[in-house]
Amino acid sequence: MLVAPALTRADSLPQSPAAYLARMDLDGNGVVDLAEYRDYMSRGFRRMDRNGDGILEDDELPVPDARVVRLQVLLDALEHSFRRLDRNGDGVLDARELASPP
Repeated sequence: MLVAPALTRADSLPQSPAAYLARMDLDGNGVVDLAEYRDYMSRGFRRMDRNGDGILEDDELPVPDARVVRLQVLLDALEHSFRRLDRNGDGVLDARELASPP
């Protein structure tokens, strides 16, 4: 189960691959590395993890009686997703790679 970053308004969605990349590109170098990708994609989890223990359970989960979600499992899944998106294997994602289906 992946937890996407929470958005408050529909118009806050990036309107282009370049805009999406800019949101993830913390150092402004025009590409997204694995750390930036994992940081951006795990923000929703981190917001939901109110006690900061790296585990979403019970009252932190949006659905009652849902399965526990662990941060490390999410980060591992995000790394796998990143590797699939990195079509040329250079260790970073450009806007085209971010926009392509996995």
